[in-house]
Amino acid sequence: MEKVLDFGKFVLLGCFLLFLSCKSTTAYTPSILEVVDKRSFIPREEIIAFCSEHQMDTRLVYYWRNHWVIYANPNEINKLKKAIEERYPDSDINLYEKPFYRFSREEHCSDKPARSWDHVIMTANLVEDEAMQQAYMEYHRTQFEKWPEVSTGFCKADFQQVLVFRNGRQLMLVISIPKGKSLEELNPKTVENNPRVNEWDAIMSNYQEGIKDAPQGSTWITFEKVKA
Repeated sequence: MEKVLDFGKFVLLGCFLLFLSCKSTTAYTPSILEVVDKRSFIPREEIIAFCSEHQMDTRLVYYWRNHWVIYANPNEINKLKKAIEERYPDSDINLYEKPFYRFSREEHCSDKPARSWDHVIMTANLVEDEAMQQAYMEYHRTQFEKWPEVSTGFCKADFQQVLVFRNGRQLMLVISIPKGKSLEELNPKTVENNPRVNEWDAIMSNYQEGIKDAPQGSTWITFEKVKA
């Protein structure tokens, strides 16, 4: 039988998240904290019960299997990281402090951003080859100049913000969309009458692979939002 988390250990974490949940995620560029528990699975129902017990806003907490992802105010993230390290020394804790790539609707599209956003958070690895890693970073550094069709596609799909973070080989991708919309609904619009986005995606796939515990044959893992 799969082991479940001892949620009594998460009281301190809950206090931090309750504070962070009062912050607007559209007023700044958040950081990401990933907590990987050594056990094999985090039951969604247990997470929901914990959030309810501690009156936590679940909008900042995402999960996949034994991975917790917290999307939080960068002014608080290091304090939160230290508290979790002290409280959960057996967990792997990965900090994604600043994105190396940022698309902003306000900067790159002709209309104004939506007032409320939902966030889709995904993760993958870069391949181990260091030269290819550098090439991937260079592609993103020059994307707006050399591949403007990509940001055009983001505008057409109503993406509000796209962030890419990196810690070692692991990437975190955050796609922000208008609240109530779905990525499945919007993402096809990025390639409508815009074939160069397909070309970009094909090139990027050469540099990406699944994280260590991803299902065989998969690349990007999507975290699920914790919902009450």
